[in-house]
Amino acid sequence: MQKRKLGKSNLEVSAVGLGCMGLSFGHGPAVDKQQGISLIRAAVERGVTFFDTAEVYGPFTNEELVGEALAPFRDRVVIATKFGWKIDPRAERRPAALDSRPEHIEDVAGAVKDLIQQGKVRHFGLSEAGAKTIRCAHAVQPVTAVQSEYSFWYRNPEKEVLPTLEELGIGFVPFSPLGRGFLTGKINENTAFDSSDFRTQLPRFTPEARKVNQAVMDLLNNIAQRKKTTPARIALAWILAQKPWIVPIPGTTKLHRLEENLGAADIRLTPDDLREVESAASEITVQGARYPQHMEQMSGR
Repeated sequence: MQKRKLGKSNLEVSAVGLGCMGLSFGHGPAVDKQQGISLIRAAVERGVTFFDTAEVYGPFTNEELVGEALAPFRDRVVIATKFGWKIDPRAERRPAALDSRPEHIEDVAGAVKDLIQQGKVRHFGLSEAGAKTIRCAHAVQPVTAVQSEYSFWYRNPEKEVLPTLEELGIGFVPFSPLGRGFLTGKINENTAFDSSDFRTQLPRFTPEARKVNQAVMDLLNNIAQRKKTTPARIALAWILAQKPWIVPIPGTTKLHRLEENLGAADIRLTPDDLREVESAASEITVQGARYPQHMEQMSGR
């Protein structure tokens, strides 16, 4: 597995990481614990050194799963986790309120700075932060990486966030780089989701939106056929081609999908390929917001 450095931090990780959320949360019922541990350890065996989790994925259970799975390899891997939600351990769904009060973790950049000095944390990152927030936090404690949604069908970070990161020397970690599964080509207007699947709440995943958005898949499929690979690998290779300090974290619960995703690091898109993609993509309008309005207002601050 190739390696990449996240910005100027010298934090070197595998070019493709593993987002572990779906093993416990968000995309239907949680997998069996041993199945999750096996998948994470299979990723380590294949050269993955970057794993993403969060306290809210469960809550807590995903962090515990990742911790147990990676305990034997702790000196070989980097674990990214996130906090900031008001957590109710009894809640079955994502909490609806932010919580960065002092007794939780407040003065976030300063608190993490203290933890870094104590040796409990190695690096400071932000998730779904806007350019202004990134600059403010970076002034208190240098930010190593910012994690936000970014994919072939959601490119908002290109407007302000990516230029800010490049200026400040901060790495970028795209979550949902496969469009929450849509860009694999395995989802269409007739796909039925489990009632616990977070995608049932997303405007972009209504049957009507999925039907219109097949135009995105038509483009990816055309490129994949020419390159003799899969649309998922093309979607990830496109992200990797944007900047050398970008490390996507696709998630999966299946070993063959893990292997497919990791293979994206070996796909090379030429400048001509990228220009062709840009030209074709400019003719496509993706239908549906990524989140309901009340959730979108809490991101990108």
